Amino acid sequence: MNRVLIAEDEARIAAFVERGLHGNGFVTTVVGDGLSAYEQARAGNCDLMILDLGLPACDGFTVLRKLREQRVTLPVIILTARDSVSDVVAGLEGGADDYISKPFAFEELLARVRLRLRAEGTPEASLLRAGDLLLDLRTRRAHVGAHVAELSAREFALAEVFLRHPDQVLTREQLLSRVWGFDYDPGSNIVDVYVRYLRRKVGADRVETVRGVGYRMRT
Repeated sequence: MNRVLIAEDEARIAAFVERGLHGNGFVTTVVGDGLSAYEQARAGNCDLMILDLGLPACDGFTVLRKLREQRVTLPVIILTARDSVSDVVAGLEGGADDYISKPFAFEELLARVRLRLRAEGTPEASLLRAGDLLLDLRTRRAHVGAHVAELSAREFALAEVFLRHPDQVLTREQLLSRVWGFDYDPGSNIVDVYVRYLRRKVGADRVETVRGVGYRMRT
């Protein structure tokens, strides 16, 4: 089971990422300052670190620089509100393996985490299947039987969440956080809209409405 270190000083974001990773089978450790992030990463007790740049005590750039100077090869994904080109370049040239700007969709972060862990030698299936519905995570294409279903990026992300949790009821709030991100308006009906889009493309009976709760992908 993979272990992820979350270095994030904003409690709401840290809790959101931790819940999402737990729900996908990861073991997590959360720290809220740069010194703790550096010590935990150097100790070798995790397989990947999600690193905020704006940490107290020691910022993320410094944490990353010190780790790479000591030849710590732990994969690092920067997750930050800083989205300027200069910050992205500085992060990647400083030794980060990936860079994601806030606000972000959890499903994108999860895909980046899985990609980095696979690069480190942790295998993961690249195909998800429910009946005759097949998602190819490498090509980002969906197949229904012998036909290709042309899904938008959001539709594909929504289908991926359903297929990773077959026959499990997912609430609208869970789908919002995983596909659209932690700060999306919880009162929005965007989930219902995209479920309708998905049904048109993969089959109306495939995604079941659980009244008063949410939706479930039937296998």
